[in-house]
Amino acid sequence: MSIIAPIPYDDDDAAGAGYEPLTAEQAQQFRQENPSLSPWWVVAGQLVVGLVLALAGWALTGRANIGWSTGYGALAVMIPAAVFVRGFKGRRALLRAGAAVVRFFLWEMVKMGLTLAMLLAAPRLIMALSWPAMLVGLAGAMQVYWVALLFASRRKN
Repeated sequence: MSIIAPIPYDDDDAAGAGYEPLTAEQAQQFRQENPSLSPWWVVAGQLVVGLVLALAGWALTGRANIGWSTGYGALAVMIPAAVFVRGFKGRRALLRAGAAVVRFFLWEMVKMGLTLAMLLAAPRLIMALSWPAMLVGLAGAMQVYWVALLFASRRKN
C-alpha cells in the first residue's frame, strides 16, 4: 500500500489559480528584459582565470612547475565544462523537459568523470607536479561559476 497518492493535475486548475500562458509579444518582451548568459562566457572566464593564476604562480615563485600545475588545475575544470556545454547545448537541445533533465545529468556525469580522469592523469603529465598549486588553479576556475551568477544578476537589475 502506498502512502503517497498521485496528485491529479488539470489544466483548469492552473487557469483557475491565476496562471495564464504568455502571448508571443509578452514572451519576446520577457526575453529582452531577462537576457541569458551564454555558458561559453563561463568557459572563457575559466580560461582567463587559469592563465592569470598560472602566470602569477610562475612569476611569484620563479618555478615553471608551479605555473604548469596551476594551469593544469584550471584546465581540469575548463575542459570538462566545455565538453558539458557542447554536449548539452548541441543539436538536440530543444527536446522535451524530461529528456532535457536526463541529458543534463548524463553530461554532468561525463563532466565529473572527465575531471576525475584529468586529476588522476596529472602526475604523469606534469613534471614535478605541485598538488597545492594545482588545487589553486582548480579552485580558481571553479569560482568563475559564482562570478558568472553575480554578473547575471547584476545585468538583470
